[in-house]
Amino acid sequence: MKAMVKWMVGVVGVTALGVGAASVTNHAFGQSDRDAPVLDYANPLDEPIEMVSEPIVQAVPETEPDTPAEPQDETFVIKRILPIDGPIKYGEWHWDDEGVPAGPLVMTVDLDARVLSVFRGGYEIGAAAVLLGTDDHPTPLGTFPITYKMRHNVSEKYNNAPMPYSMFLTADGVAIHGSEVENGFASHGCIGTPNDFAAKIFATAKKGDKVIITRGKRIGMGDSIL
Repeated sequence: MKAMVKWMVGVVGVTALGVGAASVTNHAFGQSDRDAPVLDYANPLDEPIEMVSEPIVQAVPETEPDTPAEPQDETFVIKRILPIDGPIKYGEWHWDDEGVPAGPLVMTVDLDARVLSVFRGGYEIGAAAVLLGTDDHPTPLGTFPITYKMRHNVSEKYNNAPMPYSMFLTADGVAIHGSEVENGFASHGCIGTPNDFAAKIFATAKKGDKVIITRGKRIGMGDSIL
């Protein structure tokens, strides 16, 4: 994965980050300068005018004070992206949390890139190619908290298929879990990662940690994940 975008060979194309990737719009905040009012000097009158009891005051338009920008929460700003060279292949995964300080965990999944990234305190510590759902059983888009975890789990709905290190995201059973990640295979909506990578996530993630699932979204250094 390069500094901005992860590329993946196989069935599909591009990713960002690796928060799997993500096109975040950059908002440029600016304010145009206001011209100060110009008061012309009066020409002298031929005839004197009668003085009035009240002074005449010319109203000067008030300029709105600059509104200070709200301080940015640096907790979820991307501070590091793993230096991965070349595309992430099916079955491949990367993990490096050495020296990364403690912080909240956020995972991102890009459905187009088919890459999951793990961020801790804004530092990417893990990335892997993943299996995703099909048109009939799609992986949902959105932001989901991990609702519960199961180390040993099988799918009763799909012939007791093994789902080790399950981290559930939805009420209907969509989860991140260990799987044999190979080209040409898909899930019934879950996010399948290599088993050893799933074990790493399972040991690090906790209930309530957020998983952001997008399609073709890209974010890079200095962008906020949330």
